[in-house]
Amino acid sequence: MGKGQAGAALAGLITYGLTYGALSAVALEPLPGVQLDWHPWGETRPAGALCRGTYVMPEYRLPATDDPQQVRTESDSAFYGEEGETILGGEVILRRGDSQLESPQVSVPASREQAFAEGPLALRDQNLLVRGQSAEVSLVSDAAHIDSAHYVIHDQRLRGNALQLARQEDGRYRLTAANFTTCDPGDEMWRLVTGDLVLDRETGFGTARHARLEMGQVPVFYWPWVRFPIDDRRHTGFLWPEIGASGGALDYAQPFYWNIAPNHDATLTPRLITDRGLLLGGEYRYLFPTDAGQVEGAFLSSDGGGSSDDPNAASRRFEGEDRWYIDYRHSGYFDRRNRYDLRYGGASDGRYFDDYGSIFGDDPSNMHRLARLQHLGDVWQFDARAEGFQRLDDPLRERDKPFYRLPSLTANARFTQEGGFYQQWRSNLTYFWRDVDEVAIPREREAAVGSRLHLSPATGWRFDESWGYLEPRVEWLYTAYALDYGQRDIDRDTSLQRAVPVSSIDGGLVFERELDLGGRDYRHTLEPRLNYAYVPVQDQRDFPVFDTSERAFSWNQLWSPHRFSGSDRVGDLNRLSVGLESRLLEDAGGRERLSFGVGQAFYFDDRNIDLDGDPDTLPPESDFERFYNATRDRSSLISRLDWQIDDHWRSRLEWIYDDRQQRTERSSAYLQYRADAGHVLNLGYRWELQGFDPSVEPDDDEFRDFDREEFDLSFAWNASPRVDLIGRALYDYTNDRFLDQLAGVQWNDCCYGLQLVWRRWIDDSGTARIDNDVTEHGIFLRFVLKGLGGVGGDAGDYFEQAVPGYRATAF
Repeated sequence: MGKGQAGAALAGLITYGLTYGALSAVALEPLPGVQLDWHPWGETRPAGALCRGTYVMPEYRLPATDDPQQVRTESDSAFYGEEGETILGGEVILRRGDSQLESPQVSVPASREQAFAEGPLALRDQNLLVRGQSAEVSLVSDAAHIDSAHYVIHDQRLRGNALQLARQEDGRYRLTAANFTTCDPGDEMWRLVTGDLVLDRETGFGTARHARLEMGQVPVFYWPWVRFPIDDRRHTGFLWPEIGASGGALDYAQPFYWNIAPNHDATLTPRLITDRGLLLGGEYRYLFPTDAGQVEGAFLSSDGGGSSDDPNAASRRFEGEDRWYIDYRHSGYFDRRNRYDLRYGGASDGRYFDDYGSIFGDDPSNMHRLARLQHLGDVWQFDARAEGFQRLDDPLRERDKPFYRLPSLTANARFTQEGGFYQQWRSNLTYFWRDVDEVAIPREREAAVGSRLHLSPATGWRFDESWGYLEPRVEWLYTAYALDYGQRDIDRDTSLQRAVPVSSIDGGLVFERELDLGGRDYRHTLEPRLNYAYVPVQDQRDFPVFDTSERAFSWNQLWSPHRFSGSDRVGDLNRLSVGLESRLLEDAGGRERLSFGVGQAFYFDDRNIDLDGDPDTLPPESDFERFYNATRDRSSLISRLDWQIDDHWRSRLEWIYDDRQQRTERSSAYLQYRADAGHVLNLGYRWELQGFDPSVEPDDDEFRDFDREEFDLSFAWNASPRVDLIGRALYDYTNDRFLDQLAGVQWNDCCYGLQLVWRRWIDDSGTARIDNDVTEHGIFLRFVLKGLGGVGGDAGDYFEQAVPGYRATAF
């Protein structure tokens, strides 16, 4: 549960500190890389290496003694003074424990407790090198003092110099008039300059007082005090701030990370938005052997309403009110078959994430609430839950409020016998509730709450061979309701029952042949398929609609007897589906290179049941699309193609064509290129006829009153190991507008990283109505100094969503 942060503390920006307060670092002459254990890559450079070389600590020149407190020495000459001192000359090496001193001359007093070395000298420790002009080294402890020091921490790629470097007895290093950077030798792109620097390798922290950040030796930032990690361990401390500007308002967030324990951590984030107020956010995470969870949230007291002068502006909708959200998640298990999940999400209003959400505007559409117990057995599976959602729409109509399941109990099982026979048992009991004004809901059936029992036992026989299969199946759907309409005066039965049999038979053949294409062996298949389904019509006019919608026509629907999702409607059906599939398989490993399918359904009866549930009345002829879909004697022709062109190119096509009306109902084409070097190119096209999806009714917010035609282009180009270029354009051809435009660059260098993103997009306010659309735009910058920290939010996750197939490089 690592926290990917470089903990840096920002105590304040003080202008005079750029030129005063940090003692000027000594203008020491830079050492060549070879004296800093630097090894350029040369011809051995690893693929994708960002740095020009690496630091390699050489082997100790003297072996360690059995007693780590004993000092071992080696020199070219030795002179003993009258007062008992020893002067070693030539090439002198002293080793005590993991410390090794190399110098041309070392003086050791008669007490033998310390040594004085003349430079140029080198002091080595585990993954540490210090070079200087003179030194005083303790021979009985870890203390040492080195003047005019150059130092390197190998594994952290940290280097710098100091007027004086002192290794204290507790193992910490204190540097005076010092600086450090993680850039390659000879590269001073950035460095931190400080009057007092402490490096604690035991805790993994560095702290500096009166520190300034220099970019190319130009001062740009000042801290009275700063704390930062010098290894990959998690550390308590301030993270780098996130700064933005929108509509003339400054948005400044200052995260603080608290490393409570190896399995606990927290992040507190005060956030000042100048035209709204102070928002306090936080996240707490924990991890135990059998469970884990996190809680996050934010609170702002008395929303300032934004910068707009328009009193009817959406940003001022909740002016003066408290704004907040909370999202708690927990999951765990008792053993390998029994687990549980808890979740609670809530927000003060439906606009919270529109006003304060993520930097790229991709926010949740609802807040999930769940308490669930599960048992996963070999035969039986049980699920007990209480579940609900807060829908984040503003305003939110009564009829659009989601139902809560309080509770929902499910028991499923499957039994198999030799010879291909099987039985299934599916059952669910749920109480549906929502907090609505029943009288204000226009449709009577939508005002109901209550319990629903749904049973669906099934039996069948599956004959399956390599050359074909056959599966007859019978399912019985029984549903019973106990309903409550609250204060609404209705003349409806509140106790309802329905029992409907569903029968189907599915069968297909598989013909194969060996095929040689371009000198490669393939298996080519031809797979005809027939599926017949019969579901009788039954009156369902009084039945509520708790969790059900009508499914749009698709390849999977061609073979399914169920016209509706959920259990509140059973659609009548008398249909024969005919299909043909063909596949091209690489003979060596069975990898599918090409898959093509075409199919069509033929109806022997009209489909009377829709969400109204009336078995006797078809939709009016004035509503052409609904009437036509209910009475047509054959479906549209559907075809699909998946083609893995080679190891880099793949494509996918789908086409639903109404051969009677001679029109395309839905089509899509997708082409993707993925290179080993990381390049990605996606080309997409989508067309959908207005009203194609019957689950979206004309009075729904999501209903589009136009044919949808869109073009989608996205790419990521790995120009070099350092540079990624990212772009996307989503174009609404029907309405002649861009829905999303993005251009970004990610520069990943040895000692710093940069993300720069420009984005312009349409915020649809949660509806498909164009008059509700608002155009948003922004420029987002993240800058990371490796080993110190960074400013700005990470766009890596968003890049991966916007450009399918792209994997962002972690800084």
